[in-house]
Amino acid sequence: MAGHYQSRHAQKSSAGKKIAIIVICALIGAAVIGAGIFAWQRFFAQPNTAPTQETAAATQAVSEKPTEAPTQAPTEAGPAVKAQEKLDTMSDREKICQLFIVTPEVLTGEYGVTAAGDATKAALDTYPVGGIIYFSDNLVDIDQTKEMIANTQSFAKTPLFIAVDEEGGLVSRCAEKLGTTSFSDMYTYREQGAETATANAKTIATEIKAFGFNLDFAPVADVWTNPENTVIAERAYSDDFTEASTLVSAAVTGFKDGGVIPVLKHFPGHGDTLEDSHNGLATLNKTADELKSGELLPFKSGIQAGAGMVMIGHLVAPELDDKPATLSEVIVPTLLRQELGYDGVTVTDSMSMGAITQNYSYDEIVKGIFGADIDVILCPDDLDAYIEAMENALADGTITKEQLDKKVLRILTLKYQTGVIAQ
Repeated sequence: MAGHYQSRHAQKSSAGKKIAIIVICALIGAAVIGAGIFAWQRFFAQPNTAPTQETAAATQAVSEKPTEAPTQAPTEAGPAVKAQEKLDTMSDREKICQLFIVTPEVLTGEYGVTAAGDATKAALDTYPVGGIIYFSDNLVDIDQTKEMIANTQSFAKTPLFIAVDEEGGLVSRCAEKLGTTSFSDMYTYREQGAETATANAKTIATEIKAFGFNLDFAPVADVWTNPENTVIAERAYSDDFTEASTLVSAAVTGFKDGGVIPVLKHFPGHGDTLEDSHNGLATLNKTADELKSGELLPFKSGIQAGAGMVMIGHLVAPELDDKPATLSEVIVPTLLRQELGYDGVTVTDSMSMGAITQNYSYDEIVKGIFGADIDVILCPDDLDAYIEAMENALADGTITKEQLDKKVLRILTLKYQTGVIAQ
C-alpha cells in the first residue's frame, strides 16, 4: 500500500508543476500584453497636444505683435496757427500794407470810385492793403455795390476787410443809399433794453453782409454824459455807464449774429468831450480811476461779448498823457491791454482828421502808433507817405520786425477767426 501511494503522489506533483508553469506563463503574457496596450495608448492612440515648433513660433509672433492705435482724424490747425503760416510767406511790404484800411480813392488815386476794375486790381497788386472802407459816395445801388465789392475782393491776394460806418440813425451809409432798414439814433431805443439793441444790430449786420461787407465800425461805446457834446450825442446807446454797458454788449452780440465784425468806438470814451476830433484834438478830463469806473465799462462789456476790434479816438487825457490816445504809450498799453486784458486788433480813428494831420508828421505818426500798440491805420490821407515812413522806420530800427509781425499776426488771426479768410 505504501508504494502505490508514492506513485500517485509523484503523478500529482508532476501535474501540479505543469499547471504552475502554465499559470506563470499566462501571467507573464498578460503583463506583456498590458504593457503593450499602455504603451500604444500613451504614445500612439492619444492625440499630440504639444505645439509644434512652427505653431509655437506663430503663437509667440501674434502675442508679441504691437496693438495698433485706433485711427484718429488729424487735428485741424486753428486760426492763430494758420495766421502764422500765412505771415511766414509774406514780404515786409505785404506786412506793412496789411496795417491799412483805406478808401478806394486813396487806393487808386481816382475820385468818386463806384466800380472796381483794372485800376483797382493794379492798385491792390501794388498796395496789398488789409481792407477797404466805403462811404456814401461809393454806393449807388444794390447791384453796383455788390459787384464793386465782389470784384475788389477777387483782386486781393489776401482777402480784405470790407468796412462801412453803419451805426443806425445819423451814421447810416447803406440805409441812406441802398434802402436798408432805417433806424433812429441808438439812444432813442435805450428804454427798450438789451433785446432791442441785439435785434437792431442783427438787422443792420444781416442787411449789409448781403452786399459783401464783413466789418462795421459800430457800435458806439461812448456814453453821452456831457449834454454839450455834439459829435457823439444820441449816437451813444445811453447817458448812463451801467445801461450803456448792457446795451453795447447786446449790440455786439447782434452784429456778430448778423455775420459782421463789430468795432467798439471811440476808446477811451468820447462822450464827455466838448471838441470834435474831426477838427482838432478832443480833451477828456478824467483820471485813470474815473475812466475805469465810467467810460471803460461799455468797452469792457463789449470786449467780453466778442467785439472784433477796438477803435482808438484822437482824444487827449491830460491826467494820463499829453499825446492823443492814438499816439500814447500809456493809454492803450495801460488801460486797454493791461486793465481790460484786451489782446485783439486795435484801429485808429480816421487818420485824415485834423486832430492828426494838423499836428504830426508821418514819421511821428508811425513811431507813435507803434509805441501806442495800435495795429490798423484807418483812412490814411497819403498811403505812399505812410508806407515810406514805415519802411524807413523799419530800416533804421525805430520799429522792429517783431513789432510789425505782432500786429499783422493779430490782423490775420482775426481774418481767419471770422471767415474773412476761409479756413
